[in-house]
Order: sequence, then structure tokens, then C-alpha cells
Amino acid sequence: GVLAHLPGADRSGVEEAIGAPVRWCGGTSELLAGLGEGPWSATLLTLDDGGVDEALAARIGAEASAGVLFLFARDPSVERVLAAEAAGAATLLPHPPDPVSLEKEVAPVVSERGSVPVPEEPAEEGSVVGSSPALVDVFRVVGRVAPTSATVLVTGESGTGKELVARALHQQGDRAEGPFVPVNCAAIPDTLLEAELFGHEKGAFTGAVGRSQGRFERADGGTLFLDEVGEMSLALQAKLLRVLETGEVERLGSSEVIRVDVRVVAATNRELRERVAEGRFREDLLFRLAVVELELPPLRERTRDIRPLALHFAARFTRMHERPVGWFSDAAIERLEAHHWPGNVRELRNVVDRAVLLARGGVIRSVDLRTGRDAPRTSPVERIAGDPVYPPTLSLEEVEARHIRRVLEHTGGHMGRAAEILGIHRNTMTVKVREYGIDVDALGDR
Repeated sequence: GVLAHLPGADRSGVEEAIGAPVRWCGGTSELLAGLGEGPWSATLLTLDDGGVDEALAARIGAEASAGVLFLFARDPSVERVLAAEAAGAATLLPHPPDPVSLEKEVAPVVSERGSVPVPEEPAEEGSVVGSSPALVDVFRVVGRVAPTSATVLVTGESGTGKELVARALHQQGDRAEGPFVPVNCAAIPDTLLEAELFGHEKGAFTGAVGRSQGRFERADGGTLFLDEVGEMSLALQAKLLRVLETGEVERLGSSEVIRVDVRVVAATNRELRERVAEGRFREDLLFRLAVVELELPPLRERTRDIRPLALHFAARFTRMHERPVGWFSDAAIERLEAHHWPGNVRELRNVVDRAVLLARGGVIRSVDLRTGRDAPRTSPVERIAGDPVYPPTLSLEEVEARHIRRVLEHTGGHMGRAAEILGIHRNTMTVKVREYGIDVDALGDR
């Protein structure tokens, strides 16, 4: 149901428009008492009426039982829109509420019920999350290679989970009891990376105030994961090759030879063979690293994995943040599966992390999923029929106004869907529509 404090509203019209029963409140004390009767799918509040201001709205919206917060105002100015956003509202609508706005903005949220349960426990560390054929193929090879000492090169776009594959190789092999030592070669300046990998003696360079073990020594008996190995300089590549060939390291500032028993797993988001052709990567090192090569496909090519990954991350972050989130709505899952995921698994993890914090009433809804400006699986140009070419004499502002109108025509006046296509926040969309004087209701009737 829905909790509402909308003085002067047509109660029967509101209930009919949103398609859900409403618990009506006559004042702030009754409103606060009504929160305890939740959880509610949504809470509807009119600002500056009956003692409700932005501060009280923010307090109510912070309660998990309130569900999604919608605010209404007789003067929905730009300042008011921004204040409503700061208070945690999904959007700011005009008061008194009209059926068209309620049907377009509130009804879809209210109809989103928790239907996909979040597991009580996240997947075990190092386990495979997903069942797409591409992922199954990768981990089938992992199972065969893990018990060996072969070096492995994992390739794939940023965020696809290359370190997860490296950890699986470690945990499923004979070195599982040994250390797993990761190092991001792109995150450490090349002048420091050599000392980080091989260690140094006191006084070996400016700032070397004592002896330090390198990552190879720390990984002795275990696995060293070299992420973004393609970023290494040619000079450092030569030293890495020597260690791989001899199993020996020398700390900077020392001639002592130290034997190490380390399995190396490397990863890159670059095409190393192209870098070899450009003279930027040693071919002999590539051969040494890629005894076994595993290519991890991007998330957009294994959509079957999106749901289990989202549930896994939700279980993890629900526990981490101590949030009472137990469900995804079907619409939320559909939105996740429709997104292009240019940031791959890392982006999905971050989106779910944020959604767990934003979710109300124990349910992650589509409104809680902020996928930023990244393109959905079907691009806006493909979604909107016709060629959106504008005369070169138009100003940028005129082009923006025309394009927003065009997208709204495509969505039948649905502000939320239009904002998603444009890659902007719903409240920014409201500001733009007012700024350009676009009659959304008229577009919705087409």
C-alpha cells in the first residue's frame, strides 16, 4: 500500500490513478504513526502543508518503511526540485496531484513488488557466479589448469573479473594454502614498481630507509597476480622475464640471489600482440606469460550472468551495510539485464551497492538503480525512429529542447523513461522540461 499526506487531494482519484490502496494521514503525528504500520511501497507528501517541510520529508524518507518518497508542491520551482532531490525524493510533482502524473510516475513504482529474493548468503569467495556458456568454458579450463604450475594470462576488458579468475586458479590448485599476492602494475609508477616486485635494501634509492621484501618474495609458495601487465616498461619486462626463467630475484641494492617458488598469473585489458608489433611489449615475455591464455568475455555478452551476479552483490552489501533488503522487483532485474555495462562486473557491483543503500521497504526497484550516462543495450538512436538531424543554424540550447521533446514523444510523455534514454537524473529532466516549456501531458496523449 501507499502512505499519503496530501491535503485537498481527490482521494478516490489518487487511489484509482496509482492502482493501490492508500493510508491517508490528516497531520504530521498521524503521518509518523503511519510509518510504523509499514513497510509501504511509497509515501506521498505535500510540502508546506500541515507542517510538512523538506526537513521532515527527509526524515520520513530515511525510514526504510516509507518506501519510495514522492513529494508534491504548489510551486514546483527549480529550487524546490533540487531540495526534493536532497531530501531523498524520487521526484517532485505539482500539487494537487493530477491523474496523468500519478499514473506515469507513481503507479509504476507502486506496482513493482519484490519477486526475486536476495539470498541470505553471498557466494563463497572464489566460486563461480553465473552460468553463461562463455563463463562455464573459462572455468572449465581453470579447473584443468589450476593444479599445474603453468603461468596463465587472463585477458578481457576492465571490470570483467580477471582477478576473480586469478583467485580461482590459486584456490583450486596446490598452492591454495599459500599467499595470493596481487599487484596492479598500472597503479604504481614504473620507477617504484621494480622495487615493489623485487624488493630493496636500505639505501638502494632515495627514500629506501630499510630493507623491504618484494611481492615475489611475499608470494613464495603461492601465487603472484600481475594485473595490467601490459603497462610495464620494456626494461622492467626484461627483468620479469629473467625471474620467470630462473625462479630467482635480486633485491635492488643487493647482489644476493633469492630463490622463489611462485606461480604467476598475469592479466591485461590490452591486446598484447598488437603491443608486440608496436615494439612496446616483449614477444618472449608474452610467450612466457601466455602458456595458457584465458579470455574473459564482457558482461554484455553473457547476460545470463547478470541476475546471479546482482543477487550475489546484493547479499554481500546487505550484510556489509546492515540493510534490510530482501528482494529485487522484476522491473529492476529487467533494467539490469537491458543495460550495456561498459564497466562490466565492476560497474554492476557498484550499481547494486548503491541500490542497497537507496532501497526502501526491503525491495530494490528500478528507481534505485543508477546506471549513469552509460548507454543501454539498445542505444537511444536505435530506440527512436527517424534520423535526429537538426539544422546547423540552431543553437545548442534549441537542439537540446528539440531532442528532449523528441524523446518524450517517443516515450508517450513518460518522464522517467525519457530521463533514462537521455542519461540524466529524473529531477534534471523535470528542470529541463520546465525550462523549455514542454507540455508533457500533451505529448502523453499522442
